Amino acid sequence: MAAAGEPAAMNGHRDRPDDSEYPTTQLEPVRDVEPEPEPVPPPGRRQRGRRRAGADRPPTQQPVPSRAGRNLPAAVAVGVGLGALIVVPLFFYRTAFLVVVAAAVAIGMWEMARAVRRSGAHPPLVPLIAGGVLTIGLAWFSGPDALSLGLLVTVLGTMVWRLGDGPGGFQRDLTAATLIAVYVPFLGGFAALLAAVPEDGDLRVLVTLAAVVLSDTGGYAAGVSFGKHPMAPSISPKKSWEGFAGSVTAAALGSALLLWLLLDVAPWWGALFGLAISGAAVLGDLAESMIKRDLGVKDMSNLLPGHGGLMDRLDSILFALPTAYLLLAVFVPVLE
Repeated sequence: MAAAGEPAAMNGHRDRPDDSEYPTTQLEPVRDVEPEPEPVPPPGRRQRGRRRAGADRPPTQQPVPSRAGRNLPAAVAVGVGLGALIVVPLFFYRTAFLVVVAAAVAIGMWEMARAVRRSGAHPPLVPLIAGGVLTIGLAWFSGPDALSLGLLVTVLGTMVWRLGDGPGGFQRDLTAATLIAVYVPFLGGFAALLAAVPEDGDLRVLVTLAAVVLSDTGGYAAGVSFGKHPMAPSISPKKSWEGFAGSVTAAALGSALLLWLLLDVAPWWGALFGLAISGAAVLGDLAESMIKRDLGVKDMSNLLPGHGGLMDRLDSILFALPTAYLLLAVFVPVLE
């Protein structure tokens, strides 16, 4: 990981393996050498391949990127597709939702394992994915105690597997593996805990995801329209306090209505739920941004057009899941 005061993009530059082996999208490196100036063409001659605009030939229009710095139409299309992939099995065949969660956890762990290799760590992927899927299954069938057991089994299994590669870098690899095991399958296992409630598990997952979506949407709209004061410029320069205000406002208002209509929770408790979920979602986003900056990558992968990697979409959800599980256990107790 990056040392204090050292730019994250340059951390471990000399010891870093060949970039072609790891397809993660990377930040542009800082270069000390100034680029050579482009040659100036002789007067009266235009450069090859460039057309001169005229009355019958208008200038070529260049695509204007969005203020959020991403392909917005592609991001919306992928977001709608992911939402359908979650909601359809959740309401029509809940066991299939378990498969979706397990697959998302496996892909997220793969992305994390590939990304942390930029720092020189090589966590063993096979026991991580196997233990992560096992953790989700244990949470689904046996509850929160089994979720903790799954995390323990994953970490121990990874440690035993890594012993076969010798002592070199053992502590570094095991630290990275433990981070991945806690960050992805353990936090993601709370989705299984929410959905496994027989009476209204589908609604619990729905209001949680809706609060995250409202938070992201409100933050995006307010940040693009009014964002002037950076919230954490060294971690996420585009995140502003105005965007955060939009996030908590949208999540609070939307959750007050949704929890009242779907779970019969008083609107003020629903608003509190939205505030907590929005705060957790923003913290999750900042946490992943800090990890990416430390590793020197822009996105965890390029798997999803307009979004980056799957972990770039799960970051806020993973922190929101345990928050929702705790609050809903208080607001809507499960009857034994």
